[in-house]
Amino acid sequence: MADNVRAHVIITGRVQGVGFRYDTQWAAQRIGVHGWVRNRRDGSVEGVFEGEKERVNRMLDWCQRGSALARVDQVSLEWEPFNGEYTAFNIVH
Repeated sequence: MADNVRAHVIITGRVQGVGFRYDTQWAAQRIGVHGWVRNRRDGSVEGVFEGEKERVNRMLDWCQRGSALARVDQVSLEWEPFNGEYTAFNIVH
């Protein structure tokens, strides 16, 4: 059985108004992780990714690059206990 992990990220840079959340959702679904992404009032984007460690690491690599129109300055990462509460990847408000 693969090791399941949970990553909580805050992404700063030009990440709002450029389709970042939608591209994040597309990437998460393609990579095969569950969780959520949302805009924060300070202009950053926050997300939680759950799944197999290798897949979550691929998602974190994607976050470093971001979407085509975005400019990622920093990805702050906190590992949290995996609890498997998500069955899909959603944009939340």
